[in-house]
Amino acid sequence: MSRIGNKPITVPEGVEATLDGQKITVKGPKGTLEREIHNNISVKLENGVITVTRPNDQKENRSLHGLTRTLISNMIEGVSKEFTKTLEINGVGYRAAKQGKTLVLTLGYSHPVNMEEPEGITYEVPNANQIIVRGIDKELVGQKAAEIRSKRPLEVYRGKGIKYADERIRRKEGKTGK
Repeated sequence: MSRIGNKPITVPEGVEATLDGQKITVKGPKGTLEREIHNNISVKLENGVITVTRPNDQKENRSLHGLTRTLISNMIEGVSKEFTKTLEINGVGYRAAKQGKTLVLTLGYSHPVNMEEPEGITYEVPNANQIIVRGIDKELVGQKAAEIRSKRPLEVYRGKGIKYADERIRRKEGKTGK
């Protein structure tokens, strides 16, 4: 039995949720999000409380039950307060800068790496070694942060590269450490 899927979602003040067939729309102070709901899952909106139910206990329906509830909950949380991911850059000469809506990364390559801000995402560079990715869509924020990190993943011998701020890296000793 799904414990997550059975939890009701309360819609806070300032957030408006509407259900149109198999499509849910959530509007809040930060923006608007829409999502299609799978046909096997039914969603009810009554008195500011959203409940997600499934028709039977088939494996696909069980997995979609908790997923759908979590996605709707993340939509409501995103439009009321933004999601953020913080990345850190370590290495001599490695830095980030923002020029307009373009994030410019200098990562030891022969050329700078330019990344455009997609719609719904903002990049902040408080200092040359820190990048903050902000947005209302949790999935998109995580995807863009992962794309930035993939430009120069952390190297485990010297610790150079891009990492998440809360990520712990196990450093390796190298050949001379025997």
